Amino acid sequence: MLALVLSSGLFAADERHLALLRDAQAAFDRVDRDTSPQLADSSACVQSQAAMLSVAVPAEQTELHYRKGYCELAVAAVTRDSSAFTEAASELDLAGSAMLSWIAHQAGQAAGQAAWSKPDVCPASCQPFIATAGLWLGWLALRSGDLDSAARHFSVRPESGWAAFVAGIEAFQEARYREAAARYGETLDLWTRAQRVSNPPLALRLAPPADIPQLLTELGGAQLLSGDPRTAMATLDLALNTAAPAARAFFFRARAKELAGQPEPALADYNLASRTAFANTADLASGEAHLYRGILFYRRKDYQRAEEEFASALNFEISPALRPDASAWRHLSAVASGFCGASRQYLEQSLPAVSPYFPKDEAKAVAAACPAGSPP
Repeated sequence: MLALVLSSGLFAADERHLALLRDAQAAFDRVDRDTSPQLADSSACVQSQAAMLSVAVPAEQTELHYRKGYCELAVAAVTRDSSAFTEAASELDLAGSAMLSWIAHQAGQAAGQAAWSKPDVCPASCQPFIATAGLWLGWLALRSGDLDSAARHFSVRPESGWAAFVAGIEAFQEARYREAAARYGETLDLWTRAQRVSNPPLALRLAPPADIPQLLTELGGAQLLSGDPRTAMATLDLALNTAAPAARAFFFRARAKELAGQPEPALADYNLASRTAFANTADLASGEAHLYRGILFYRRKDYQRAEEEFASALNFEISPALRPDASAWRHLSAVASGFCGASRQYLEQSLPAVSPYFPKDEAKAVAAACPAGSPP
């Protein structure tokens, strides 16, 4: 009788085990077959794999952890919840799927994660993500300033728009501003079309995020330097209307309005650039904000206050790209207020390092007009 009872219990346990295994497989298959899995199916898949893991034998655990991590990654791609990305990465680590785990970390904004290493568990469901991993490698290279490496990684998916973006940066750095604007425009077209897709594949949902407001800002800057300030103004209007206002976009629009012969609207944008930079700084110690406010005072011909603001810009934290401009503006303010001699010499020495947005020709004219007998 005892043997009969034990055998009946074992049979029931086996039946439950098989039922859970079938449910887990079916739930995963629904997600795996769908290139754009929905939240309900993905969540159900996670629950099914978790239930099966509670009774799984050791030989089943690796695959179940992979399935659970994969489905958690699909959940995270919809919810954009950082904890969901972390949970997915943990499960995928247990499964030995280092590449998918690394993608989960990147998509969850843990961009400091190191690249994955072989061996890696990457079954058929993982294969579409190889290109996604390549895009993330390009994105990380771009952030570190390695344009050659970024272009190499992005070239495998030119339709992503990232290759055109890097080409735009390279053209801009070589002062080919019209070409830069064209490449940025190509990127904008590709990114905009991608955003119009209502249900993109999971592999694309997990790709590096396209920052369209930043792209519009760069495009507007390139158009400005190409000699087309009115088109630049329209582009920068879009940039400022698509996200939280960026100080840099206000600054570019101010320069465009100056060049378009709109001095008062330009002053308003310099003021907005400064206020926005201050608002984005917790302790108001923004070198960028002081730089923009200094330009505002300079344009109002209040050279003493302008020079004080530029000095503050250099004393506070300011990006290396803006420091040469702040220094040149400071010397320009001194020369414009009548201090020649050393100030004029410092201004002329600072001009080779300024950005293309600094009014270099104007500065040369101010320096040339500085009376020889003025104070040093």
